[in-house]
Amino acid sequence: MSFLTDPQDAHFWIAIALVVFLAILWRAKAPGMVGKALDDAGARIQAQLDEAARLRDEARDLLAQIVERRAQSEHAAAEMLKTAQADAARLRDEAAADLEGDILRRRALAERRIALAETQAAAGVKAAAADLAAAGAQAVLAARIAGAKTDPLIDAGLEGLGKRFS
Repeated sequence: MSFLTDPQDAHFWIAIALVVFLAILWRAKAPGMVGKALDDAGARIQAQLDEAARLRDEARDLLAQIVERRAQSEHAAAEMLKTAQADAARLRDEAAADLEGDILRRRALAERRIALAETQAAAGVKAAAADLAAAGAQAVLAARIAGAKTDPLIDAGLEGLGKRFS
């Protein structure tokens, strides 16, 4: 500390310059301005922290809303899936019943057509048998009558008989 008493030492002048500088700063109210600047910076930082806390709370609330909406959406989707599965089962059962009914109707239609064809075939066979019987009877009667004298009434009756059986 001998430099504080020796004006020939550079440290002495540096110490004096430092004291003068600090006095000028104190006289210019620099500590108050520095304090005010620090207080202002602290207030700004506190405002930013408050804003960040408010934003964090809003984000937390928004996240809670999103989680709730997601749960509601998942519940609605599950309900839709259940409904769709029930509708699909109902439609499958209806389609099976409709198919069974269609098969039964087609079977009945085919049986009616077969019965109609059988009836028509039987009628055709009966008509052919009647025609054949009439032709045979006509031939037998013609052979019997050929030997006898021809009678116009018998000839007309035979022609009428042939028309009746055909």
